[in-house]
Amino acid sequence: MNVVIRDTYEEMSKVAAGIIAGFVRAKPNCVIGLATGSTPIGTYRELIRMHKEEGLDFSQVRTFNLDEYLGLGMDLDKPYHLDQSYARFMYEELFKHINIPKENTLVPDGLAQDPQAYCQWYEEQIAAAGGIDIQVLGIGGDGHWGFNEPGSSLASRTRVVALTQKTLDDNYESFYKNAGFSRDEMPKFAITMGIGTILEARNAIMLANGAHKAGIVAKAIEGPVIAQITATAMHLYRGEMTIILDKAAASKLENIDHYLHVERAMRELHK
Repeated sequence: MNVVIRDTYEEMSKVAAGIIAGFVRAKPNCVIGLATGSTPIGTYRELIRMHKEEGLDFSQVRTFNLDEYLGLGMDLDKPYHLDQSYARFMYEELFKHINIPKENTLVPDGLAQDPQAYCQWYEEQIAAAGGIDIQVLGIGGDGHWGFNEPGSSLASRTRVVALTQKTLDDNYESFYKNAGFSRDEMPKFAITMGIGTILEARNAIMLANGAHKAGIVAKAIEGPVIAQITATAMHLYRGEMTIILDKAAASKLENIDHYLHVERAMRELHK
């Protein structure tokens, strides 16, 4: 596990985009797991810039998203602010700006007629693609990955989950309130990759920014592995994981000096 700390959100986003771009250049048909939310937007914008200005080619890339609200799907006939699906978010924030074929992008289908069967199919599609080469993760305010809420099994697979009140409150403030929706209109369930699914990715990056994430970031990185903070599963991860933070999100890490020292030493080693 590598911890990378940068002064600003813009700097940490460039680091994350650079890692992803490295995978795309080294393996043009790589499989990328993607996350939604405000945190990865800067990373996606930098990838868009690299595509437009540096020719970063996504034409063979395949993507799988972590999650989607049950009952929602992309509707391009609706204004962006009225379509709160994660499929629409990915289209607006990344897919429509790069040369990735639509058929190569897969966001869980919140409108699936048989959600349980769909979740099994989603797992099968990841396996058929050869697994995920690099998974992008954020971290929720209660320490969750995807919609793996506190108490989720650390061996869980893609499934339908009930959202906690904290997640509903956080997401209402982030997405639904500004769109003019009431709390009662928010979806109460979601489809999410499981922790076990996420841990099978060969590489991963976790992004966090802002002082409001500092406490939970410290617990995830430095605390014990507990199902109540599903991001602590990073300590069970066998692949290469890089945690990328801005200074504010890193501000409560007890071992911050050590992480900075290790990063400097690794840079020297690879000169």
